[in-house]
Amino acid sequence: MKDTKHICMGILAHVDAGKTTLSEAMLYLSGAIRKAGRVDNKDAFLDTYALERERGITIFSKQAAFSIGDLSVTLLDTPGHVDFSAEMERTLQVLDYAVLVINGADGVQGHTRTLWRLLARYQIPVFLFINKMDQNGTDRVGLLAGLKKEFGESCVDFSGEEEETFWEEVAVCSDKLLERYLEGEMPNREAIAELVKHRRLFPCFFGSALKLYGVKELLQGIFDYTEIPEYPAEFGAKVFKIARDAQGNRLTYLKVTGGKLRVKMQLSQQEKVNQIRIYSGEKYETADEISAGRVCAVTGLSETFPGEGIGIEGASGMPVLEPVLTYRLLLPEGMDAAVLLPKLRQLEEEEPELHIIWREETKEIQIQLMGEVQIEILKSLIRERFGVDVDFGQGNIVYKETIADTVEGVGHFEPLRHYAEVHLLMEPGEPGSGMVFAADCSEDVLDRNWQRLILTHLEEREFAGILTGSPITDMKITLVAGRAHQKHTEGGDFRQATYRAVRQGLMRAECILLEPFYDFTLEIPETMVGRAMTDLERMYGKLSYEESEVQNGMRILKGTAPVACMQNYQSEVTAYTKGLGKLFCSLRGYGPCHNPEEVVEKIGYDPERDFDNPSGSVFCAHGAGFVVPWDEVKNYMHLESCLSKAAGEDYAPVKTLPEGENRRENRKGQTEDDEIWMGTEEIDRILNQTYNANKKDKSVPSKNGWKLTGRSRSVERTAPVVRNYQPKKQEEEYLLVDGYNIVFAWEELKALAAVNIDGARGRLLDILSNYQGIRGCQLIVVFDAYRVAGHQTEIFDYHNIHVVYTKEAETADQYIEKFAHENGHKYRVTVATSDGLEQIIIRGAGCYLMSARELFEEVFRKNELLQETYQSNRKEEKNYLLDGVDKEALREITRDGQPERNG
Repeated sequence: MKDTKHICMGILAHVDAGKTTLSEAMLYLSGAIRKAGRVDNKDAFLDTYALERERGITIFSKQAAFSIGDLSVTLLDTPGHVDFSAEMERTLQVLDYAVLVINGADGVQGHTRTLWRLLARYQIPVFLFINKMDQNGTDRVGLLAGLKKEFGESCVDFSGEEEETFWEEVAVCSDKLLERYLEGEMPNREAIAELVKHRRLFPCFFGSALKLYGVKELLQGIFDYTEIPEYPAEFGAKVFKIARDAQGNRLTYLKVTGGKLRVKMQLSQQEKVNQIRIYSGEKYETADEISAGRVCAVTGLSETFPGEGIGIEGASGMPVLEPVLTYRLLLPEGMDAAVLLPKLRQLEEEEPELHIIWREETKEIQIQLMGEVQIEILKSLIRERFGVDVDFGQGNIVYKETIADTVEGVGHFEPLRHYAEVHLLMEPGEPGSGMVFAADCSEDVLDRNWQRLILTHLEEREFAGILTGSPITDMKITLVAGRAHQKHTEGGDFRQATYRAVRQGLMRAECILLEPFYDFTLEIPETMVGRAMTDLERMYGKLSYEESEVQNGMRILKGTAPVACMQNYQSEVTAYTKGLGKLFCSLRGYGPCHNPEEVVEKIGYDPERDFDNPSGSVFCAHGAGFVVPWDEVKNYMHLESCLSKAAGEDYAPVKTLPEGENRRENRKGQTEDDEIWMGTEEIDRILNQTYNANKKDKSVPSKNGWKLTGRSRSVERTAPVVRNYQPKKQEEEYLLVDGYNIVFAWEELKALAAVNIDGARGRLLDILSNYQGIRGCQLIVVFDAYRVAGHQTEIFDYHNIHVVYTKEAETADQYIEKFAHENGHKYRVTVATSDGLEQIIIRGAGCYLMSARELFEEVFRKNELLQETYQSNRKEEKNYLLDGVDKEALREITRDGQPERNG
């Protein structure tokens, strides 16, 4: 694509402000389209989805391209309805400039204020277009005064540039410009563009998008007062959207923020770009490469996600606007929720704010949503995509939790042949700051690679609080100390220690329950203020009295109130004001819950019985692991407390010593001999929880192509401390072999593979066929075929063993993990691989392991044993020529019982 001056501009507005109509007008007047479509005619260029045309609202962000002179513009049209705010906010991450559309008939609405705050948060320069000025009753002077009051004096009317007051208003935005202006020098174009770029000036244009009034002036202003951003030469890109085209191809929408993006470019070890598409409405053009600053959709990427940074680009933080209501998904009679769940994950991938939750204990699906309109859209999408008619239950508030004081969380995980200890400093953060993670630990104490791993474990999941089990937020967690063992520490050990450290810190802290709050604007007749004030007091609302005002006999009340209290209040306002009242709400964020005791009691969450989130630690003595409750961990931990050290307190670390040494009594008066010890099966159960927290329902049939015998067991959840175990019933034994891993680990096969990989593969199958005949198990050899385009899982028998070639985009590791997770607790499953990470995951699934070396030794040993048995049998069963001759005949042919010898 030819490089020209280019900017990426978004268009944002409150619903019904005329945003899509303005987009149509800009495209039409710039020559990008021949006819301006209309929302009410259902032919808008950017409303490509059927439900968008039917409802007359924008649901998904769209891309269009147009030019103004030698300036090319990528226009991103975003949803205006508050229910789709997250889709809009993701788009802000890639904008150079934005046009904020305001309804001239209604003025600044509640959601408009939210958009303004978001634009300030992302530091995006803004042009304002005040639309629908052709309607009766619009007051240009009053609207401009209102904008200055809401957004500041930097909002300047650019429709009358020749007026003296215009130059004065522009000049006061900069001290340097004001000095020059007072000396008689007018601000030039470059100076104005610089002010716009740094958000010190916000040009305002008045007009009517429907009647093409004022749109040319807006386009000219964009041309005159925008600057082309500078980008680095090194490649970088920001992902802001995931979608699928009509053929089901996965599309990754991104903006290149450095260097160039080319077709077949490798973006990770396993993924590369297959196609680059430049969309404009429903149509697109393909390109071989695009330069920095451009927006495109690419195919070939399967693991990208909105907010991801590629190359030099960093990942984005969590969106400010989040769903505050949780709905239970109601399925048609006879529909299995576990069958629909993986399909819904596709929608969650495209709309991450959905937050699809699987409740294992009730076998139900819950979805977090913004509101009623999003429910209707989601029902339509599920019907269209998957042919299933679903419904939703009543919405429940999404609560969150934080802490009020600073604590240290300690997690220790030391079953036999495992070791990790983690110390985390947990501090309350500013409201709305989310989760912040940092490290303040010397590399002399803990190697940098382990520190990075711990931070990864902190970021990889959403931690549950201890009041209601709701997600924690507004907290800073700093890694302050940790310890690893040179021989026995594995990555999964630090995952367990990290999770337990967070949980132990929460158990020690003073926790606060948070709930979402609205900023509201209530317009009611003056005669009904008393009723409104009573309602707001009942709903725990807080008024901003300085913003209370009267306009045309209507009292305008502004303030904040809990979302839980203001649900359905709009219908009450409409009823008691006989349709005259209006309520505008925008999500403010989270604050302390107004009725925490009531909520905690209603939810009935018991942190001590949440076995998926243990707060205790695992220590080792006498060759076995034992569980230490969270409030006793400080008596056993191996590293000094950072808070105790800061306070100058004495510390005597406890060490795990040989039997008979360093015994101490616990809070129950028991010695260590009386502690609750952990067997290997208990350790496996803990690891299994770690690695398979979101494992699919065991009752769902296996999808890996194998029809396995036997019945799955339903295991009742008990406390993590289990004293007596019964041996697991083994109905059948399976051995899974990672084919290529073994080929390149055995010297004979590796040498053969260098000449002919097919020969090496065949030789391995022959060896394992012989081995299966000796061992007598179900033996499955899995080979990667994930790079073969369009390849489906292929399973066939080779003599007495089974051979699997994986489907496209599925590695042998993934296939083996899936098989192990589904069957590891029903059968005796052994996996042969030398992949370290794979071994951790497989062990976590309750399976047995063999390394490539151990398999080689086992095969060699079995073959030797077979040879010895064969040779022994031959000796025992040896037959001689004269053994069957009777004695008389024998005497005739022998002399003195011995055969005659010649000469």
